[in-house]
Amino acid sequence: MSALLPYGRQTIEDDDVAAVAAALRDDFLTTGPRVEAFEAAFAEYVGAKHAIACANGTAALHLAMLGLGVGQGEVAIAPSITFLATANCARYVGAEVVFADVDPETGLMTPATLEEAIGRRGRLPVGAVLPVHLRGDLCELPALRKIADNAGAAVVEDACHALGTRTVISDLRATTGDNRWSDLAVFSFHPVKTMTTAEGGMLTTGDALLAQRLRHLRSHGMIRREGADPWWYEMPEMGFNYRLPDVLCALGLSQLAKLDRLVERRRALTRRYEAALAPLAMLARPAARPAWSDPALHLMTVLIDFPLAGRSRRQVVDRLRELGIGSQVHYIPVHRQPYYVSRYGEAHLPGADAWYARCLTLPLFPTMADSDVDRVVAALADALGVRL
Repeated sequence: MSALLPYGRQTIEDDDVAAVAAALRDDFLTTGPRVEAFEAAFAEYVGAKHAIACANGTAALHLAMLGLGVGQGEVAIAPSITFLATANCARYVGAEVVFADVDPETGLMTPATLEEAIGRRGRLPVGAVLPVHLRGDLCELPALRKIADNAGAAVVEDACHALGTRTVISDLRATTGDNRWSDLAVFSFHPVKTMTTAEGGMLTTGDALLAQRLRHLRSHGMIRREGADPWWYEMPEMGFNYRLPDVLCALGLSQLAKLDRLVERRRALTRRYEAALAPLAMLARPAARPAWSDPALHLMTVLIDFPLAGRSRRQVVDRLRELGIGSQVHYIPVHRQPYYVSRYGEAHLPGADAWYARCLTLPLFPTMADSDVDRVVAALADALGVRL
């Protein structure tokens, strides 16, 4: 059997190792000049006014809620198809969660599902709406922004899958993270993401005061006043230790410098997948893509008709693994997690359930060869009982 091809893998090259080694030899391993350098370079790349580095994507989501003042007596609306952190960040600050359904073909929150979720919030005001750019495809942000504005809610893009994604809506061009239609966007630099800092996260915003507050909150809530004694600090409100060290920012700067190349390779592999999967279209096809989204896909998710194939998902996953192909499921609907069922009861979100029933994520990362895509699709055909 060939070595297992995982569903995701970091791309670390010699220049990345050299950048980290140089940082290790410098005076600052953390809270040094590479943090601001990484923030400035990231903001320029995505077209944002401000970028705030932090420990990971979950920390970024938590900071977003803290920075916006979302809390008890409010609700946050998140799609059920996402990672746990998108919903959990609201609970960290005492807010309640209302889960929005998703389009069963894209897995994305839509204007209609957001409106429906707002209608289920009861009497509590909506503090934040958290659209998730699942796999790297963008939600219909202008429409979601309008609905959020009407509800008096902030918009926080969970863009952890979508670094490098572009969109054109009504002749308006945007890049994920430029905050054209959001108060904040959050990113993750986990190893399987489009670029990595090993662990790490980033927030972007167009609001200078909010950016300043987020920087304070990521470092215990401490502030230093101009003209004060050099050792002096104050804590007007409690924050957290969510800093991203210089060593990891060094890796981030190196990765960011090659991000266009990594993104283009993902796009090329995606095109090859789409062509190779065409013969399996009756049983398995790539998740649908919104017309406005030009994604740098983080995940190659296919939707499979398991009953028609006469196989369970577990059987397909096990057979793929026997053939050396790793896979994953993104995601189990969060509204079905025991914690949320216990808190809110059973929710009826048919789009999320339909997505979950069919989704399977196949390998996608820049160091894959074209032949790896062919190998994956051939293995999937075998697992589904199809002769190509």
